[in-house]
Amino acid sequence: MTYDDNNVFAKILRGELPCHKVYETDQILAFMDVMPRGAGHVLVIPKAKARNLLDVQPDDLAELAKAVQVVGKAAKAAFSADGLTIQQFNESAGGQVVFHIHFHVIPRFEGVALKPHTGQMEKPDVLAGMADRIRAALA
Repeated sequence: MTYDDNNVFAKILRGELPCHKVYETDQILAFMDVMPRGAGHVLVIPKAKARNLLDVQPDDLAELAKAVQVVGKAAKAAFSADGLTIQQFNESAGGQVVFHIHFHVIPRFEGVALKPHTGQMEKPDVLAGMADRIRAALA
């Protein structure tokens, strides 16, 4: 499979679609998931073009893993979470929907299940507030 330059994350990286950024380096972008499965659900992506774990360059994957840890610590602290769920899907059969490699970082709380993936968009002001909290924890 080839990389699709018109996937939603590629458009976000080019500035064609908005996002609520929480963390950015020369190689990485992390932003709020617009359909969160829990409070503080962040997506972490490389700026490099890669469809998924099967074709990402090792150096890009290493930077991505470092960023997942940084964002995970901040999201856990920002929401006083009990733990984290980190998810990464590969190809349609593996549950991948957007074909640009990404990790889901989701703060978790004892006894609270993940919300189902309904496709319903969260309100922008709610996402902005969650992003503010995570950025403050990164500072």
